[in-house]
Amino acid sequence: MRLNSQGIDVDVPRGWDAEIYRRSAGLQSLGGRQEQTMPVMHLANFSLPAERGDYGSGAVEIMGPDHVLIVLFEFGAESVGKALFRSQGIPDVQASDFARHTLQRIVAGQSGAQFFFTDSGRPFVLYVVLGSHVRRHELVPEVNAILESLDLASI
Repeated sequence: MRLNSQGIDVDVPRGWDAEIYRRSAGLQSLGGRQEQTMPVMHLANFSLPAERGDYGSGAVEIMGPDHVLIVLFEFGAESVGKALFRSQGIPDVQASDFARHTLQRIVAGQSGAQFFFTDSGRPFVLYVVLGSHVRRHELVPEVNAILESLDLASI
């Protein structure tokens, strides 16, 4: 199945759950401006809970050792050209990129990696959580297969 929304286009393998969304802008303003919301993509080889945070809180707590969660979060245009986003193109993920301390929320046995990059003039962070640090060499090829199908359009 192919999922396409918000200028993000990706193949979703059979048995995976996926969503691309943009949170509703809040009623509060930031410095007199309306809050800006950005596209977020979640892909997982398990059923994603309906309630979860942008970086996967609510999902990581239910992950088993064979599970993978891929989060793609777009940042605002003001981030383009910043040093953090200087890497160009969708990253090629390696098992050596993963560490237990790289998680947004530490869960025993899990491993995470985070990559900041720009593609098609759009700044993103790719955040990947593996259900097992020990199994990272087996799980990372699943991540890269999905990333190879990812197309980020200029919008």
